[in-house]
Amino acid sequence: MTAPSWRELDDAAREREVSPSSCIGGHYQPFIATYAERSSQARSSAAAEGSGRFNLRYGPGVAQVLDLFVPPAGPAGATRAPAILVFIHGGYWQELSKDESSFAAPQCVAQGIAFAALNYTLAPAATLAEMVAECRLAIGWLQANAAALGFDATRIVVAGSSAGAHLAAMAALSPQGPPQGPPQGPPLVRSAILVSGIYELEPLVGTSVNNALGLDADTARALSPALLPLRGFPPSVVCWGEVETGEFKRQSRDFAARLQGAGSVCQAFEVPRRNHFDLILDLAGPATMLGAATLALVNSS
Repeated sequence: MTAPSWRELDDAAREREVSPSSCIGGHYQPFIATYAERSSQARSSAAAEGSGRFNLRYGPGVAQVLDLFVPPAGPAGATRAPAILVFIHGGYWQELSKDESSFAAPQCVAQGIAFAALNYTLAPAATLAEMVAECRLAIGWLQANAAALGFDATRIVVAGSSAGAHLAAMAALSPQGPPQGPPQGPPLVRSAILVSGIYELEPLVGTSVNNALGLDADTARALSPALLPLRGFPPSVVCWGEVETGEFKRQSRDFAARLQGAGSVCQAFEVPRRNHFDLILDLAGPATMLGAATLALVNSS
């Protein structure tokens, strides 16, 4: 069944539809605890093995830091540096940090892929436009310093969950010239993994989510990747869990269709039995739908 347009919903229904925890009784904190526990373990193991570098500064702001995990150097004479998967966390642009975002690092490193967990300034201390700029700044910094850091600057793959998928999509857009004009250069990233994302922001205006963001209809539309020129968008995976609200499912399906309509290669799918919060734990698990799709896209980059 097709979900109703958000414009057809009353205020209470729209609040529910933009609240992913409404599908699981509101209890998402255990999933956050799992993110934090697995990320702490990843950092501890990487520190012991010498494969992690933490709190690397990509900009002057207090929150503008990232954690980096790089596989051991390959055999002498190896000609291909590792690809890197750059993860941008969710939390509706108001919660979480890089400290809960390294849970996929061990699986990436074990498969010869570098991994970075980005921090960015949260609302209300930063506007959404400023967060987008920070994520682009971080990826640009990684690209500029790739040789020294131990990965391939031409093989950057961005991933994000929920609000992080929005930021990842914005980072993957080609820089644009005048409205309707051609892209003004290649995107910063080679491909994108977008998980349970929100790509059209106007439905948030008038909900509690927007209290800290302060979006109006115009700024929401201007920061909605689904409404921006998508020509030149890199190959992508767009996926969502079976246990998601109709609005989140609609947005993912719609964004995937828009990417495909713009000529981009986009693999779109729903993952059975997964919800908005546990799906991202599959990010680099080769035996999972999301993990297999992620690894295939990274390895093709």
